[in-house]
Amino acid sequence: MEPEFHRIKRLPPYVFEYINPIKAKARAEGVDIIDLGMGNPDLPTPQHIVDKLVEAIQDPRTHRYSASKGIPGLRKAQASYYGRRFGVKLNPDTQVVATLGSKEGFANMAQAITAPGDVVLVPNPTYPIHSFGFIMSGGVVRSMPAEPNDEFFRVLDRAVRHSIPKPIALILNYPSNPTAYIADLNFYQRVVDYCRKHEIFILSDLAYSEVYFDGNPPPSILQIPEAMEIAVEFTSMSKTFSMPGWRMGFAVGNERLIAALTRVKSYLDYGAFTPIQVAAAAALNGPDDCVSDVREVYKTRRDVLVDSFGRAGWDIPPPPATMFAWVPIPDQFAHLGSLEFAKLLITEAAVAVAPGVGFGEYGDNYVRIALVENEQRIRQAARNLKKFLASGQGGNVVNIKT
Repeated sequence: MEPEFHRIKRLPPYVFEYINPIKAKARAEGVDIIDLGMGNPDLPTPQHIVDKLVEAIQDPRTHRYSASKGIPGLRKAQASYYGRRFGVKLNPDTQVVATLGSKEGFANMAQAITAPGDVVLVPNPTYPIHSFGFIMSGGVVRSMPAEPNDEFFRVLDRAVRHSIPKPIALILNYPSNPTAYIADLNFYQRVVDYCRKHEIFILSDLAYSEVYFDGNPPPSILQIPEAMEIAVEFTSMSKTFSMPGWRMGFAVGNERLIAALTRVKSYLDYGAFTPIQVAAAAALNGPDDCVSDVREVYKTRRDVLVDSFGRAGWDIPPPPATMFAWVPIPDQFAHLGSLEFAKLLITEAAVAVAPGVGFGEYGDNYVRIALVENEQRIRQAARNLKKFLASGQGGNVVNIKT
């Protein structure tokens, strides 16, 4: 047998490759699976954005190749958004590039800045592209705590002192997927000060900036004036405007990093379909009441999840942001690990969740629950769960508490 390709060998099997066949088999047998696993927003894109897409697509000139870095109007709209939302001034020509979602932006930034053997500091658990974008690019990942506290800085300093070669970049993600941690400006200031001192780039994933429930809106690291010297931030329209399938995102910040990403992208794509870019600009320039509406839907679902699952016997820590709850596996199932527990929930409770190990080995005691079903379906999932817990079933699981 021929050996596996080098980059493919560096990638572990995708966790959902184990989960999806179980869901598919159950559904083929007529089971109504309530899928709270994949973070795939179910809310429709606001009508005024769809209308703008339809209008733009009527013009045959928009059917030609687009601009890889994003059409000028879109980059200006993103710069204006940062000015309104964060008080950050951006040059749309040199500090903004449109991406095919934040995931593509991260992957191509990794291609742009990583040499074989370069060390990158990545939170664990975290969204997989934060690690595997660099692994596929030949880099080496060193794990960092996900929670923005004093321990984060102790580990950061130890990693910088003991990594050979010295790390080239630090990945941040607040509000975080999957943990829903939020960072404040004091934290960002400490990170920027440290990374400037040690000449380390910062790549910040801010995809969930507008999905928050308690307290003040999450800040941007670029609100720290010195951050522009070393940082780039990635955002996405997928969750903010319920546009996941449109594949529209941005990278903004340090001109050198943005130029490197722009150059790599120029060899790989012609940008998103122009009508999509036109509609995305209309979204950014338009009314923001639709963003508030999306936020309120997720907050209501979060509250229903916490209440109904708690009544069923599974306490859910309420996430302060994002569209996910990061939930410890119940004690009586902890020995199974997150993958086996997720399989068990599908077969015994007809509820799908995301195994925490899919976000890093330090997530194996957790599962991620996505707020992608309406309140009625969430309550149905809770009823299924309650029956499962009360039944005492579950393969080799014993002593089940209710």
